[in-house]
Amino acid sequence: MTASTSAIHKLCGVVLISLSAATASVAGQVVDASPRATSRRSDEAASQPAATQSQPGDAATLTLEPPRDAAKPAETARKYRTSLAVSAKRESEPPSYVRPVSELGLPQTQGVDWLLMGIEHRSRFEIRDDDYRNALTRDSLFVMRSRAFVGIRDVLDPFRFGVEFQDSREFGSQFPNSTRNVNEYDFLQAYAELFFKDAFGKDEPLRLMAGRMAMDYVDRRLRTRNGFRNTTNAFDGFRIVAGQQKADWEIDAFAVQPVVIDTEHLDRPDEERWLYGVAGAWRRWNDVITLEPYYFVLDEDFKGWNAADIEIHAWGMHVFGPIGESGFDYDADVAFQYGRNRGQSHRAMALHAELGYTFDVDWEPRLAAWINYATGDRAPGDGVNERFDSLFGSSTGFYGFNEFFTWQNTISPSTELRVHPTKKMIVSLFYRTYWLASDQDAWVRAGRIDRTGHSGEFVGQEIDLILRYDLDKHISLEGGFGHFMPGGFVRNTGDSPDADMFYLQTVIRL
Repeated sequence: MTASTSAIHKLCGVVLISLSAATASVAGQVVDASPRATSRRSDEAASQPAATQSQPGDAATLTLEPPRDAAKPAETARKYRTSLAVSAKRESEPPSYVRPVSELGLPQTQGVDWLLMGIEHRSRFEIRDDDYRNALTRDSLFVMRSRAFVGIRDVLDPFRFGVEFQDSREFGSQFPNSTRNVNEYDFLQAYAELFFKDAFGKDEPLRLMAGRMAMDYVDRRLRTRNGFRNTTNAFDGFRIVAGQQKADWEIDAFAVQPVVIDTEHLDRPDEERWLYGVAGAWRRWNDVITLEPYYFVLDEDFKGWNAADIEIHAWGMHVFGPIGESGFDYDADVAFQYGRNRGQSHRAMALHAELGYTFDVDWEPRLAAWINYATGDRAPGDGVNERFDSLFGSSTGFYGFNEFFTWQNTISPSTELRVHPTKKMIVSLFYRTYWLASDQDAWVRAGRIDRTGHSGEFVGQEIDLILRYDLDKHISLEGGFGHFMPGGFVRNTGDSPDADMFYLQTVIRL
């Protein structure tokens, strides 16, 4: 049996169980009419020598949520709240810069709703000083990312397709081109789809997809379509979706291979790795709670008779919602992992828990506090790997703009104050602190470790500031600054200067 055939069988097994449960649920109720740099896991790049590695890890989108009132359900149509936690909102499908050509305002395109098109270009200037991921170096660079999407819907139903092109480049860096920033002239998405609009009820579709795809899952902590990073995780494979983001329920199952980014040639899938999964959403109780369970499996079968394979099972639950009309809201995600990891058994867990409050005054300030926790390996050499694997998740918005941390071996209490001085402006200020969950495991992104555990647990603290202003619906300006202050663990394991990251960017959408 070939690898792709096996993948289809595994996917179908998961989907049949999920769809059976969904169909039974729908049949029994009245219908309501009302983020890695190279599509690799984040710890892989950190294992390379600091002088030669690509900048490790994944950056999350820095999209900040609109004022609270904008997220409330409207009186005339059923709408669903999204989490107010920073970076937790999924990108839409198709991407938010895409629209029907009928909306271009041209006489020749009136009524052409079946053709989808969009163009987006982003330019960003960055300065990084004392970068702990790259041997405390200083670098300034200019990065550009261009995207274009073309899709067909409705006119050929049930057949649909979408193609998304992306060109990512960097200029001025003192380092060689990295797969984090450079991916010239390539396909980010190229898929065919069978779309059955009312398969489970009115506006509750069934979608069967195959090809290359790039999209967010759950709250983007374990699989993401990168926003801030200049290149983007993509996956080749199969996908089955029942329901949709605009319905009371949704089940999304997939069997895909991560795409390996090639800076100058066409990208290709990694034939030694598969990622399987199913993610659900229940939004019927959206005014109180939204439930998003998920189950992912990373299966890495390396070539060679003595290669140590990886099979990690990750299951968890993401929940969020408002607390009545009090102004408080919450967001929580808990994940557990088990399996085999390069000859060791694997047992790990991670947690995000957040409470926010939006003041009913001008600027609608939201003050939030949260903790990110992920286990580290407590006893290296005991045959059990307890470091949580953040798979293909995001990092920047979740764990700091300097990108020194991810959802691995960390305890990170943090706070955010977010304000909306005008409808077009968002300002957000973060204060984050970082401890090692295990003092015998690594500060993963920096590659620092003390196996004795005598160097302490406190890694440091970071202050981040971001400002975004939308000139109009086509152009936005954004700037950000992050300042990292090292703690005892850093001072005890090597040089320990403060570190800074500054950027300015523009985004143009046509």
